[in-house]
Amino acid sequence: MNEKDVQILRCLQDNGRASNAEIATQVNLSESACSRRLRELERSEVIVGYSALIDPARMGLGLMAFLSVTLTSQSEATLAEFEAAASKVEEILECYLMTGTSDYLMRVVVKDVAAFESLHATRLTRLPGVARITSSIAIRTAVRKPGLPI
Repeated sequence: MNEKDVQILRCLQDNGRASNAEIATQVNLSESACSRRLRELERSEVIVGYSALIDPARMGLGLMAFLSVTLTSQSEATLAEFEAAASKVEEILECYLMTGTSDYLMRVVVKDVAAFESLHATRLTRLPGVARITSSIAIRTAVRKPGLPI
């Protein structure tokens, strides 16, 4: 990867809907050269996909919570079973295997406190291997940077 590739990535992080022609102009490349570089960034999985950022509150998902999950065991089988089940819960937006006192950190979104209570009681605590869940509800987003510091 060279500086032109980094410039292309910066353009896409700033405007994911930019056309190849717009990106080529911004990074001072021909459209064909820019297109080749984009295809290579996608093929090498530097670019792993494209998506729109959607405001959860405008979609009726006004409550965001972060959960620390501790499992009964840290065996590979327990981790794999937990991760497979967690990936099927649509309210879980992110789930990270962590170091420290808990095993996983999750970010979930739901409509309101009642919906969170229901999700917690009927789905999250029933995920395989769960010993304990500690949750924190987000009051507001103070900083959000969807791009990487490249």
